[in-house]
Amino acid sequence: MYREPKKYEEYAYVLDYLPHGRPRAPRTSHSATGVIQLLGEDHFTILEATPHKDADYNIRDRIFVGKGDRALVGHILGRITFEELTSASKAELQSVIEDIVRNNEKKFVEFINMSPSLTPRMHSLELIPGIGKRLMFQMLDLRERYPFESFEDLKERVNLSDPVKLISRRIMKELSEEEKYYLFVRPM
Repeated sequence: MYREPKKYEEYAYVLDYLPHGRPRAPRTSHSATGVIQLLGEDHFTILEATPHKDADYNIRDRIFVGKGDRALVGHILGRITFEELTSASKAELQSVIEDIVRNNEKKFVEFINMSPSLTPRMHSLELIPGIGKRLMFQMLDLRERYPFESFEDLKERVNLSDPVKLISRRIMKELSEEEKYYLFVRPM
């Protein structure tokens, strides 16, 4: 039986730093040194980790969390749900998602160019807020002529107001709600 290999995040963005751990959380040897709440760059995994002693953390910093020598993270405590985020993390989440989408433009434009139908009646592009059937058919027709090259190209050829915000809203929905289809987020 084939098993898909586990997907780990290499880099993540700091959403919140709690130097004394999460309030009302049981104190463990890991949480006694504090907790960092992070959002993974590749799969939008929400993580908690322990900080290294004497390390400084700024909200929205991009830090290495992959396998190997982590300069700013001691131990990955694990995945957490949207509901377990602090209010400060929730407040930063949309902006961090937009930064990730903007910084990985090629990946998301490639998704637009290669996205498949989900069912005979539904296309994955329709799940992005602001893209209905009419716009989806227009996008499919235009990408068949020649692929989209950038967010700017999408704006001009399809007349999308802001592709970064639309994609970010879908990612936020996948993180905060139970969804039938996940386009960008690795489900729990």
